[in-house]
Amino acid sequence: MQNRDATQDAVKTKGGRIYYLSVLYSHILISMVKHTVFKNDHIQAPTPQALAQAADFIQRGKLVAFPTETVYGLGADATNDQAVAMIYAAKGRPQFNPLIIHVAEPTDLDDIVIRNDTAELLTSIFWPGPLTLVLPRASNSTISLLASAGLETLAVRCPNHPVAQKLIQLSGRPIAAPSANASGGLSPTEASHVADSLGDKVDLVLDGGHTRIGVESTVLDLTGRIPTILRHGGVTLEDLTALLGEVHCSLVEDESPKSPGMITSHYAPRLPVRLDAMTASPNEAFLTFGEDRLASGGATRMNLSATSDLIEAAANLFSMLRALDQSQFSGIAVMPIPEKGLGAAINDRLHRAAAPRIPA
Repeated sequence: MQNRDATQDAVKTKGGRIYYLSVLYSHILISMVKHTVFKNDHIQAPTPQALAQAADFIQRGKLVAFPTETVYGLGADATNDQAVAMIYAAKGRPQFNPLIIHVAEPTDLDDIVIRNDTAELLTSIFWPGPLTLVLPRASNSTISLLASAGLETLAVRCPNHPVAQKLIQLSGRPIAAPSANASGGLSPTEASHVADSLGDKVDLVLDGGHTRIGVESTVLDLTGRIPTILRHGGVTLEDLTALLGEVHCSLVEDESPKSPGMITSHYAPRLPVRLDAMTASPNEAFLTFGEDRLASGGATRMNLSATSDLIEAAANLFSMLRALDQSQFSGIAVMPIPEKGLGAAINDRLHRAAAPRIPA
C-alpha cells in the first residue's frame, strides 16, 4: 500500500504521470510472468457457485471475463493497481488507454466521480444500460490511476446484464473492464470468442450466451460545457439529443484518449476490410446488409440483417466479422450501412476495422 500511495502521489508532480505509468508498466511485465492459468475448464455457466468463485477471483486480483448487454468484458478489481495492470498485459495493449469502471448502482459513484445534474438525469434514464459517462475523478477516489491512464477523469457505467450485476455485487468492488479480446481484435460477443482471443490469460470466463446488443457502450464526456460523444454505441446520438439538446461528437484519436476504443485500428479482423462495396471479388468474403440481391460476387456471404434492422445488425456485427475472417479469403467486403441510429456505431467499428494496422 505504501508503494501504491507513493506512485499515486507522484502523479501530482511535474512528469508524475510518466513516472507512475512507467512503474505500473513494470507491474505489467511481472504480471505476465506470475499470472495463474487454467486449462480447459475456465469457461463456466454463471451458476451460483461459479459466480461466487468469480467474485473471489476479483477480490484476489485475478481476471474474470463476463457478459454484459454489449460485449464480454475482461474484469478486474478497479481499485487494485496490480490487477488493472494484468488487464493491459492480457490484452497486449499498445498504450495505456482509460478503462471503463463498472458499478452495480448509480449510488456506487459517490466515492468514485463527481456527478453533475446532466449525469444524474442520464443515469436515471439510461442506467443500467449501454451508456458510459466520463466525469471528474473524486478527490477521495480509490480507483487505480492506471485504470484512468493517469487522467483526472474516469469513464463509468452500470451494465444491464444479470451476470454482470451479480458479479459486481458479490465482489463488492467496482470492476474495470475493457472488451475481453486481444488489443486491436474483434470484440467478443460469445464466451468462445474470449477463449479464442485470450486463451489462458484470463482466469475464468462466465458464459452468459450471445450478448444482446453486440457493440460497445456509447461514451459521453460530461466534463465540458457541452456533452460530447467520444464513441458511438448502444445509446444513439438521436437518443441523447432528444434529451439534452446540443450534443457534440469528437471521435478522432489523439495522443491521450479520454475513452476506450479511440485507437483507429481497434476492432480489426486479420483480413483487410473494404467498405461501401456492392460487388466483391471471387476471393473476398462479402458482409451484406438488407436487400442484397443487387450486390454481386464474393466467395461466401453473410447478411447482418436481411430486414435492414440496425439492432439485429449490431448484434451480429462482431460474430459475423469473426466468422468471415478466414485465411481462404483475400479480404472482407462490406455493403453500405445507413448512418442513422445504431448505424453510426456500426460504421464507426467498420471504419476502425478497415484502418491501417498499428505496428506490433
